[in-house]
Amino acid sequence: MTVRKVGERIEELLSLLRPAGGEKAAAIAEELVGLLVGLYGDGLAHVVAVLADRGEPGAAILAALTDDPLVESLLLLHDLHPLDVDARVQRALDQVRPYLGSHAGGVEYLGVTDGIARLRLEGSCNGCPSSTVTVRTAIEGAIMDAAPEVTEVAVEGMTTPAPAPALLQIGRRPADGSDAGADSGWFTLPDIGPPSSRPVTARAADTTVLVCAVRGTLYAYRDACAACGSSMAAGLLEREQLTCPGCGTRYNVRLAGQGLGDQALHLDPLPLLTDSLGVRVALPEAARL
Repeated sequence: MTVRKVGERIEELLSLLRPAGGEKAAAIAEELVGLLVGLYGDGLAHVVAVLADRGEPGAAILAALTDDPLVESLLLLHDLHPLDVDARVQRALDQVRPYLGSHAGGVEYLGVTDGIARLRLEGSCNGCPSSTVTVRTAIEGAIMDAAPEVTEVAVEGMTTPAPAPALLQIGRRPADGSDAGADSGWFTLPDIGPPSSRPVTARAADTTVLVCAVRGTLYAYRDACAACGSSMAAGLLEREQLTCPGCGTRYNVRLAGQGLGDQALHLDPLPLLTDSLGVRVALPEAARL
């Protein structure tokens, strides 16, 4: 479970406690949570300070620690990440570029002002609503995870079928229920069970979707090896590394399915959301024809 999901669950429990136990019990619980968070936050700060005192070796260790999503989330939560917001946003965009390959050109980062990350899209989404969903979800999710201090993402140059302002404001996610389904490009997957060490497949429209879990986080792809075209359902998943059972090609499922031996190869990623409607994926329109 990610730090963000833990935080959301804590808020849910506190909201349930208020009517059940009264304001006094809720206040005690909030203070308890605050003390625990502050305690391990102070501990992390001391760890970072010790590493900083060790110069280059310590910096290398800290950089290696940020490669772990859970540790990185904790460092971000306590404002201890060694990279500034610009470096983190640039890195997030580098990781998400494979999502944009068939939908958009390059992405130019313009900086963060007043909590708004501004980007310029070089290319277009070809007027395809589902492509717009793909680009929107990929960019926004990557930046929000990498830079929680960013409150909004604004993208210039994204085209849509209807006239729109030059600056498109990107929301947090599709409104629950209001634009889920075939008209929006979002499809709810059948019950795939809890995250496990094995990939699972599910059908969405006429597409077979491959779902992989890495440290409790779900990633979705079309079920086809980029090298040989065979199904990846029986592939070996070791942490973030997925190996094709047909040809042995290896992919990093955390980095948009990038090939480990040949970086020109990558699985076809699909935006995924987990919310009150279940596990949902967005499919480009061509996949639904």
